[in-house]
Amino acid sequence: MYTQLVSTTTIRVDTETHAQLVELSESTGKSLIATVRDAAEALHRQRFGVKVASELAKLRLDPAAWSSYLAEAETTLVTDGLD
Repeated sequence: MYTQLVSTTTIRVDTETHAQLVELSESTGKSLIATVRDAAEALHRQRFGVKVASELAKLRLDPAAWSSYLAEAETTLVTDGLD
């Protein structure tokens, strides 16, 4: 439950999509609003990943650019701290 007021709006979805959202919401114990927010974030991340993969694929087509990218990546490596 929200402890603060949030601005909301109404969106129209077909009944099948609504049923899927309700099922997801019930299975996670989250509100319908939180489920829609999670779904939007997941789609945003998925599309970002597809864009990055596409750009990397294009970069790989140019051997000099790919080599430069890999060299730069090595110098800017950020570890996850799990060594």
